[in-house]
Amino acid sequence: MSVRLLLVGGGRMGEALLGGMLAAGRPPEELAVAEVYAPTRARLAEQYPGVRIVEAPIAAEGVVLATKPDGIADAAEACVAAGAQRLLSVAAGVTTDAIGTAVPVVRAMPNTPALVGAGVTAIAAGSSATEADLDWAEDVLKAVGVVVRVKESQLDAVTGVSGSGPAYVFLVAEALSDAGVLAGLPRELANTLAFQTLLGSSQLLVQSGDGPAELRAAVTSPGGTTAAGTRELERGGVRSAFLEAVMAATERSKELGRA
Repeated sequence: MSVRLLLVGGGRMGEALLGGMLAAGRPPEELAVAEVYAPTRARLAEQYPGVRIVEAPIAAEGVVLATKPDGIADAAEACVAAGAQRLLSVAAGVTTDAIGTAVPVVRAMPNTPALVGAGVTAIAAGSSATEADLDWAEDVLKAVGVVVRVKESQLDAVTGVSGSGPAYVFLVAEALSDAGVLAGLPRELANTLAFQTLLGSSQLLVQSGDGPAELRAAVTSPGGTTAAGTRELERGGVRSAFLEAVMAATERSKELGRA
């Protein structure tokens, strides 16, 4: 018996997609997860009643490939042999040509905030994928956040910005908290101030309609504390460091794709 959607891989991203789709109202009987690791299968079966949990791929209208990159091609072949009609890959650095199946493939680059339903995912069509395939992929991935459409050639840059981006933000959060402790605040209070500042600033950036430069100017009084702080950040090359980080991550994504 086939299912509407099969998730291959029950790791963090696969489980995030599963939980997001169920929370969005997808009936559990439409879903299945193929996971080779028995303890993970047992946990998923207990946590998600009604979802079919299997060891190997089964027939499905659509399949999300959420395995490690070095196993994607074999997993795709097994899914097509089992009856998959279209594939969605979330493996970093693996091109649709490298997957190379007889069915349409859509490639995606999600990021870890998908684990809390606040991710951003870029999707790109393989050579045989249609608008209908992209619509299907977007419908799957919107359960865990925002979805944007790009050319496949842009996915390495997407990786550098949003795929790796959460790590940059976490580093900023860590540094802000450490600075608060250095300035005399207890660690718990410093964490609360730093983390909530990042959350609130991000929401303001998304919801206000103003760009980052305008919002920064609005909080920077002439000769004030923020002006003094941002001067030190510019002196320390923070802007340049972010530029170099994104370019380095982009280049590494290209290297992985060539491996």
